Amino acid sequence: MLDVITIGTVTVDTFIKADFLKTVTDKKHLEKIGFPTGQAQCFSFGSKIEIKEPIIEMGGGAHNSAVTFSRANLKTASLFNVGSDKNGDLIVEEFIKKGIDPLTIVDNGEKTGVSYILLDKSGERTILVFRGSSGDIEIKEIPFNKLNAKWAYIAPGSIPDSVLLKIFNYLKKNKIKIAVNPSKDMIAGGIKKCRPFLDKASVVIMNREEASYLTKTSFENKERLFKKLDEYVPGIVVMTDGKNGAIVSDGRFVYTCGIFKEKKVIDRTGAGDAFGSSFVAGLIETDEQCIRGICNPKKIEFALRRGAANATAVIEKIGATPGIITTEEFMSQKRWKNFIVKKN
Repeated sequence: MLDVITIGTVTVDTFIKADFLKTVTDKKHLEKIGFPTGQAQCFSFGSKIEIKEPIIEMGGGAHNSAVTFSRANLKTASLFNVGSDKNGDLIVEEFIKKGIDPLTIVDNGEKTGVSYILLDKSGERTILVFRGSSGDIEIKEIPFNKLNAKWAYIAPGSIPDSVLLKIFNYLKKNKIKIAVNPSKDMIAGGIKKCRPFLDKASVVIMNREEASYLTKTSFENKERLFKKLDEYVPGIVVMTDGKNGAIVSDGRFVYTCGIFKEKKVIDRTGAGDAFGSSFVAGLIETDEQCIRGICNPKKIEFALRRGAANATAVIEKIGATPGIITTEEFMSQKRWKNFIVKKN
């Protein structure tokens, strides 16, 4: 039996070091013309710009999380769909090369999803996305007989709700524990739309912005926001908060942690995927049953340290997975040892 199956989207990511981009901040003017953050990246109009050689890596939630589990020495498979093109072939080859069993759905005549990521000197990025066939999975295409694992980690992207519900119901019926990192598409439907998925999950992971949107609670009111999220999730709930760390509830205790300081921020792509999947890997590694109310606090603390370590390691390299550390590296390297987790 497999330890974990990841389910979701995959892409071919092309990274361009965008030293030529200038960041402009003008909150009043930029919001007015359609830039809600009040910031924009720009370059000279009509110019010809020399760039460094692009870097090509694989991406997407299904791929990124699968690499995490594989490097944790867990027997891993991944269910995803690609187009009938060279990029699709490249993705499948990468899965096999990394020791992950690809449960590939090929959409004939379609193109595989791709992203073009412009990186500035601070590690921030602007992402141009062509979703292609990514997430366009139909129920009849799913090899349910191969979804035989202890855990499933779901990063659904744009997979239709009707398909997701069939998957969740199958996993729940077959006593496969579910971890889910809800997508923007799922969260956009509100709590009523998300409830059937949240109720079936052993672990739910989302960031603070997503939690604010889902709970209709102010982003600024962190404590109330998390309390509301905790009410909605019967399993373990994880809320990440960027450089501020994360908050976790297992039904008895609330855990808070910070981050490991990075040596240098190179690329923030994939940090969220790294944290969420590494947290779950930590639970699996410590044989955590993830039944709300009986979790061993030490196992939650270990999982948080695991997640924080990989989130930091990832942003020190270009791409969502080159920085992912192995279990051996996590256990042996001194920089991942000292980590404070507060429990209330």
